Parts: sequence; C-alpha cells; structure tokens
Amino acid sequence: MQLIEETPKARFVVRAVGPDAVLVNDRTCRASLIVAPNQLIEDWRHAPELTPEDLHPILALAPDVILLGTGDRLRRPSITVYGYCLSRGVGIEVMDNAAAGRTYNVLAGEQRAVVAAFMLPAQAIA
Repeated sequence: MQLIEETPKARFVVRAVGPDAVLVNDRTCRASLIVAPNQLIEDWRHAPELTPEDLHPILALAPDVILLGTGDRLRRPSITVYGYCLSRGVGIEVMDNAAAGRTYNVLAGEQRAVVAAFMLPAQAIA
C-alpha cells in the first residue's frame, strides 16, 4: 500500500505547544500570538484579564470561531468577552493552549475560518 504524506492546507500549522512557547511551522513564539490558516500575528498584546478590545486583531481576521488558549490551564474570560464575540456572530471556545493547538490544526485542515489566540505567561500587559 502506498502512503502519501498529506501537505497541510493551512499556511500556518501549530507543531508544538509548551508552557511558555508555541512552535508555528519552524518558528518558536515566546510571546502571546494569534494564528490563522494564512496569517501569524506575533506579540499579541492583551490585558491580564482579557477585554473585548483585546479581541480586535482576532476579529479583524473574520473567523467563524475563535479558539482561545489561556495557558497551561483553562481560565475563563469575562461574560463581556463572550457577549462581544457572539454579538458579532463569532463563536469562541476557551481551552488550555495544548488543546487550542490541536483543535486549530484539525479545523484549519478542514479549511474552516478559524483563528487561535494563545496567551503566554510573559506577555500580558497591564
């Protein structure tokens, strides 16, 4: 049986997730970041407690769903953040960074309009 390695359909693929870094393709990102199938935004600035304004660069990518990775454990954002997304017709799923990376790869591979945002510990700004 011949096996053919499938080439990812997304330009940006999450290869690994660690406690303080995310490997996207061959680039190690140590600051919070946003990944879409065709765009990588490094050094995403966000408040320690996520606000609707922090979502502007994510929503500018016009996703159907946002995967919010909140670090090594699940940290739910305020109800205001959920409402802000839903009022714009965008779903938001909150999970730890490892789960966000896995889920992003599956949805991006299905050519879905998905954006993953990874919150890394050293990057939150006041």
